[in-house]
Amino acid sequence: MLRRRTSRTTATPTARPSRHGRHGREGRSPVVRPPLPPLETRIDRFDLAVGTAAEFLRSAWPDLRDVRFEIGDLPPAADGEGIPRWTVSTAEKRIILYRIPIERLSHLHRNDDLHRRMVIEASVFRAAAEYLDRDPWDLGPERFHF
Repeated sequence: MLRRRTSRTTATPTARPSRHGRHGREGRSPVVRPPLPPLETRIDRFDLAVGTAAEFLRSAWPDLRDVRFEIGDLPPAADGEGIPRWTVSTAEKRIILYRIPIERLSHLHRNDDLHRRMVIEASVFRAAAEYLDRDPWDLGPERFHF
């Protein structure tokens, strides 16, 4: 049986949209989504560390129950001792912790999440100790006293 050859007409090639690859297929299917933003940012981790340390101190020290722990990005200005990490106002019952100086100017023993959190919590303890006019080591529970 003979097959007849059909004559093909030469058509002008149509321009493909730019989303097509070199084989004429689309790049990705709609099932694959773009990368999601991180679930937890540095600011969120800082807020969480300050919040948990503040709640611990409030539960241990009745003098701190009415104190507001606030977070600011940067202090208004540097003082004679350098860039402050926190500001304490006993008249307003307020402690402001500055995130950027605490995160950027602290010298870490090891650069990991645990040590970053320890630096933040140490700053909260020092600021609360300054507010109470005590030593930071006095703020911990009795099991830390030897």
